[in-house]
Order: sequence, then structure tokens, then C-alpha cells
Amino acid sequence: MTTVGVIGAGLMGTACARRLVQAGFEVLAYDVDEAKRAAIAKLGARAAASVAATVAQSDAVVLAVFNTDQVEQVIESEGGVLDIVGTSSRSPVLICTSTCDPDRLAALAARVGPRGVRFLEVPISGTSRQVAAGDGVGLVGGDRDLMAQAAPMLDAICPRRYYLGGVGNGSRAKLAVNLILGLNRAALAEGLVFAERLGLDREAFLEVARGSAAYSQVMDIKGPLMARREFGNPQSRVDQSLKDFSLMLAQAQAKGQELPFATVYARMLEDCVQHGEGEWDNAAIAAAIARHRIS
Repeated sequence: MTTVGVIGAGLMGTACARRLVQAGFEVLAYDVDEAKRAAIAKLGARAAASVAATVAQSDAVVLAVFNTDQVEQVIESEGGVLDIVGTSSRSPVLICTSTCDPDRLAALAARVGPRGVRFLEVPISGTSRQVAAGDGVGLVGGDRDLMAQAAPMLDAICPRRYYLGGVGNGSRAKLAVNLILGLNRAALAEGLVFAERLGLDREAFLEVARGSAAYSQVMDIKGPLMARREFGNPQSRVDQSLKDFSLMLAQAQAKGQELPFATVYARMLEDCVQHGEGEWDNAAIAAAIARHRIS
């Protein structure tokens, strides 16, 4: 049986582990949070004691940590992936599902590739619930042959995927997709709040919007949460969206591109964080919009 390590047992890591267990892989999972390790073990994964133990026992390792800093730390810090690969005959395929700074990720792959780390970038488009249901879309960057070797694991995690070229291109595509997706969420939230201000019921109006020319998949995934104001059981979090939009704005600035709508959306996400809503579902953008009224 192929053993797949999962490093990071948050929303996405747990969804990936669930898919891998269901596909018949032996899954070894690690997170710095003991409670998350215990929770993921209930899905059928084995809890690992460290990053080093996970890498040393796995044929492939899925990285599902929060940001680029954490990806670099897992790979390059003491006791990380590089240390294990450098002292062992084992060299698992490293599948990075985190949404990262594309330039830093490409530089990381260039640094560690010559030292034996087989790195594949696969950020996934979709909420953790969509990924757990097999509806996530993988955006693959890296060597084609390595992608073929990782196909059994990728088939389990994201049966639908696109190859985009070298490492970095997956994250570039993910940021562009998330820009469109985030602005769709903002438009839906603003429309629901506006309809309510006009005297309409949010839930009833959502059904009207679903049946109208304005329809988008966001209405099915996030609309009910916005209509019922249910943000406490996240599928994708506010702070994760803010991290992604900060990356978008930095990339756009480097390319000389203005992103006016993304700039406003990032400010609304910051408003959520300032109100203690950073770990809420990112449908909470509706709460930020509702707070902003003409005085």
C-alpha cells in the first residue's frame, strides 16, 4: 500500500486526507496542533509525531499549510524535508496544495530540486467541502513526468485538473481564479444586503437570484451561508482569503497592474479580521458589507 503523508491538518489538509483514505491509501498526517492531529486520525489516518517522521515513512507528501512562509519552513528548516531527503534513500514526491507567492515558490523549487526534493505544485480551486466531495480542481505546476508519477494520489484528491507548466504557474492561475471567485462572493453579498435593505427576505431573494441571469455557482456554495448568516463552521476562511488577496495585490503591483475591485474587497476582508471574524467562513464578507452604512 502506498503511504501518503499529509502535513497540515486544517480545512484543506483534512479534505485531502479524507479523499486519500477513501481511495485506499495509507495516510500519515502531521500538524503542529495536537487537537487537529487527533481529529484527522478519526478519519482513518495515522497521526505522525513530526514533519521528519511523516517524510521518512511516506512515498508522497501533501503539503497543506497556510502560506509560503510555512511551506519554506517545512522544507528547509531543521528536521524538515531537505534534512530527511539528504540523509535517506527515500525521496517522496512533494505535492504542495497551499496557495503561495508564485515567484517564491518557483525559487524554492529551483533551490531544492538539485538537492533531491521532487516538488510538484498543485493548489486546488474549491472549498474544503468541495474537495472532500471530489469536486476540487487541481492547478498543476512542475515537471510533467513527476505529475504522471503522482497521478494516483492526484486522482484521489482532485480528479479534475489542469497542467499549467513550470512551478509558479499553478499559483498564478490560482490567484487569478480566486480573484474572480472573491469578487463573485462580494457581488452576491452586496446584492443580498441591498435586497434586504429594500425590504426583501434574504433567503427568498437568494432563490430569485439563482433563477435569474445573475446566477453563479457561488450562490449555491456561499449563498445559503450569507442568507442565514451562518459563518462559524468554515469551508474556507476569511484570513485565508485575505492572504490570497494580499498576494494578488502584490503580484499586480509588481506587474504595474491596478486591481481596483480587489483592493476594495481586501479592505472588506480586513474589516472582518478587525471585528474578530478572521476564522469565520469567507461568506462573512456579507457581515462586513452590512456594517457599512451611510451615517
